[in-house]
Amino acid sequence: MTTHAPSADPRPTSDVSAATGLTGLAGLALWVCLCHFWPEIVDLLGLDSPRERLTGPNAALMGLVFCALPMVAWSVLVEKVHLRPSTGINWQVKRPLSAVVDISITKLAGLWATWAIIGFLYCLFRWYWDGPYQVAMTVLGWAAVPMFLLSVPYVLWLDRVLVEPRDPCWHFGAWLIGREAHDPAMLPIHLRAWAVKGFFTAFMISIVPGGFADLVGRDWSGMWLDPVAVTNLLVLMMFVVDEQIGTVGYILTVKPLDAQIRSANPYLAGWVAALMCYPPFQMMNMGGPLFYEANTAGWAWWMEGQAVLLWAWAALLVVLTGIYAWATVAFGIRFSNLTYRGVLTNGPYRWTRHPAYLSKNAFWWCATLPFLVTNGSLTDAVRNAVCLAGVSAIYFWRARTEEKHLLAEDAKYREYHAWMERNPTVTRFIKRLLAGLRPQRGAVAQPAE
Repeated sequence: MTTHAPSADPRPTSDVSAATGLTGLAGLALWVCLCHFWPEIVDLLGLDSPRERLTGPNAALMGLVFCALPMVAWSVLVEKVHLRPSTGINWQVKRPLSAVVDISITKLAGLWATWAIIGFLYCLFRWYWDGPYQVAMTVLGWAAVPMFLLSVPYVLWLDRVLVEPRDPCWHFGAWLIGREAHDPAMLPIHLRAWAVKGFFTAFMISIVPGGFADLVGRDWSGMWLDPVAVTNLLVLMMFVVDEQIGTVGYILTVKPLDAQIRSANPYLAGWVAALMCYPPFQMMNMGGPLFYEANTAGWAWWMEGQAVLLWAWAALLVVLTGIYAWATVAFGIRFSNLTYRGVLTNGPYRWTRHPAYLSKNAFWWCATLPFLVTNGSLTDAVRNAVCLAGVSAIYFWRARTEEKHLLAEDAKYREYHAWMERNPTVTRFIKRLLAGLRPQRGAVAQPAE
């Protein structure tokens, strides 16, 4: 039997297993198929139900449940993440309720005040009440009272077993109440974490129904011989996976699952770079300063009639989108922008530190072909290419600010960063590719006799 020698430079272990995200992906796939084939299921089982696909917002939101439950069950029952020291929980402590009630009251004051601030900001900013955001506001409105009621037993229960129950939320509550000494340095830590959760959770919920309805409502038959149609479906499917698992990640930021926000990015540059990519601050949408699709037609238009090229380009786009979705699936229940929630070294992160940014930007370049314009304007072609280059530069900036945050936060990430510097699979491939495209020394073309 052949045995493989251990690597001389082993990859650091990941805080998230590949299986966690895959269980969520399986649950989501099951729900998507049920919703899409619901008319056939009604006929097969003779159900008293409308014979139509389930494309409504409630069905899309139920997808989050089908996605989250398998990941939670796997994390707790199989990987037992609730027993990890990184949760900050010692289940053997079990302080009496009388010993933590004062701490919990202070913490609840901080938590409820934080929610009130977020709710006020939702009411203040008009974009939260237009378009897709209305679904998010409806969902969060429904959740407000149950969250308020359940927070009391949850905080009381958790404070009994936390190693240090006086966390940043408690310090914020102590500052508000003014009866106990608090650490001022904890206040921005608390507020940054909830700023991330408040901003991005609403955004993610708002985009879930649209993509889900488009995917489930499409006719999946008769398209598999058309490279454009099948690519559009598969790309949409990948983005739905990203939206669903990413939304679950923002919702499940709780310590018993070892998925808490350990820290949010403390650097202003990191926040600026990230927010430039999301509404209402997005710079690359239509009318934005970095809009790069003026008079473009896309890959399918330019390659029409070239069957081999169409299929090859379609495969490239599907692979790039697949890597992007895989990068989100690899996070399991810990996906989040601008935060540190553990170190991820498996999946596509074994080849590059930023697979999502790399694949997303490559997809935009390959799908849009911004330097090709239908009106023949050299100005539009140059402007589009420069604008998309600006978008790619923003993502490069985001990557650097995230690395700066994580390098300062955890020795384990520093170990992973150093390992990736020694094993730069993607970077090495790109350098070799570019080297192959450059003319070799001494290979100067001679003029014809």
